Amino acid sequence: MHRVPGLEDIESVAASMGLAMAREDTVIYQKHIGRLLGGFDTFLQERHDETMPPRFPGARSPGARPARSEDQHNAWMWKCHIEGSGTGLLAGKTVSYKDHTAVAGMPQTFGAYALEGFVPDYDATIVSRALEAGATVTGKNVMNGLAGGFGFGGASGDYERPLNPHNPNHLTGGSSSGSAVALALGEVDISFGGDQGGSIRIPAAWTGTIGLKPTFGLVSHFGAGFGSDQSIDYVGPMAMTAEDCAIALDAVAGYDGLDPRQGRAVPDDYDSLSTLGDGIKGLRIGVVDEGYLNATEAVTESVNAAIDTLAALGAVVTRVSIPLHLKAGAAQAALSAEGSLAVRQTGFYGTFAKTYYPADTIAAINRVWESQPESLDHRGTLNAIAGVYSKRYFGGRTYAKAQNSRSGFVAAYDAALADVDILVMPTTITQAPLFEPPVGREQILEYALLGSAVTKAVNNTQPFNFTGHPALALPTEKRGGLPVSIQLVGRMFEDDLLLRVAQAYTGAVPFSDYIAVNP
Repeated sequence: MHRVPGLEDIESVAASMGLAMAREDTVIYQKHIGRLLGGFDTFLQERHDETMPPRFPGARSPGARPARSEDQHNAWMWKCHIEGSGTGLLAGKTVSYKDHTAVAGMPQTFGAYALEGFVPDYDATIVSRALEAGATVTGKNVMNGLAGGFGFGGASGDYERPLNPHNPNHLTGGSSSGSAVALALGEVDISFGGDQGGSIRIPAAWTGTIGLKPTFGLVSHFGAGFGSDQSIDYVGPMAMTAEDCAIALDAVAGYDGLDPRQGRAVPDDYDSLSTLGDGIKGLRIGVVDEGYLNATEAVTESVNAAIDTLAALGAVVTRVSIPLHLKAGAAQAALSAEGSLAVRQTGFYGTFAKTYYPADTIAAINRVWESQPESLDHRGTLNAIAGVYSKRYFGGRTYAKAQNSRSGFVAAYDAALADVDILVMPTTITQAPLFEPPVGREQILEYALLGSAVTKAVNNTQPFNFTGHPALALPTEKRGGLPVSIQLVGRMFEDDLLLRVAQAYTGAVPFSDYIAVNP
């Protein structure tokens, strides 16, 4: 027998919607709400043909959580061994995923204790395509996402912070931190991370790895989830070589029909490998002045030295100014508040699109949001609450203006890219900060909600989540024992050019000598 809410419960829900309901009206509403809910219940019980969960075929073992002795840098949530097709671009390569990505039959926590025990029955597109391309999936990596904060200095992460292999006393960034650490340690060939403001590129910068945030929509986001606005969310490859990054991109990129955010411009497939070794003679590089604002001396010197190397390889270097670069972060912040709230209100994978909806994932996260909201990340809670007040005080204009102003920011970068082929700047304006454990609840909250490292780390990464341009973090050298990174930014869908520059640069410098972690 289906459930019917009580009169007081209905009045409480109505009040939360701004409606004052008289008791006699509530009685009538209760009758019709009961009728509708009864129909929903009947529909759920009936047998209908449904789309089967997309997944790579074949039996697979669920694997296991590695012991601390097997994972001393806390890079892994789960270890497994799933064989792919055996042939294709990724044959012979090991691949892992940030733990916001669904791998059928393997636990998925999104970084939160509250979701322990959840096991998806479908593969994300970046999983099924990697397996089709011959990869061997070896596990899921620690993230600080839904229960996060420690990526940038807080201490509220449920699974502790991954330790920076270059110096464990320093941070690894967030939230694809476990992926970056596993790569730097040589424990996996390729890892796919997620990026909403720099979450691929910042860990890459602070651990000396390569991380690509692709052009918006080039890589399907189906099966990877996060609790913020989906118009700024990406998945992309991380690796220790430009070639591995290119192989991974080519294996998974292209339209799939499951990600409603993929527009008409997204190709069916992608080829960055055929031009990877073409060199950069005559390439026009624009050095973005605003990207150096407040950068440390070590970062500035190292990035400029990398630019000199590119010039020695035949690139033509000029300086460019893009004043809106300093405003893009504020625009994305305005977008994210109401966007985060909308995700909570509509469901983890949204609504309206004709695609596959992972019902078990949606239900699991909705249960946590409803019954255990205190167990989730403080920064996500802050954004959602700010979204409530943004809508209340400004009537939805904040979100609308953020979305509608996006084209102006895109045009500003496109104007600069009309005169040069790529833009460059530091990936992060500092090297990995020292980890300073917060003391007491107040400091934990301050670190998690807006630590100083956050505001500095995303200065140059966040703008390209907002605009959609491809952006790649490339290590330059180690200074004081910690990596420095240069960010390459290109025109829409010219991700291949960024990888070509990375290949030329890493072929001209003793990359492994100063980036690889010493055994």
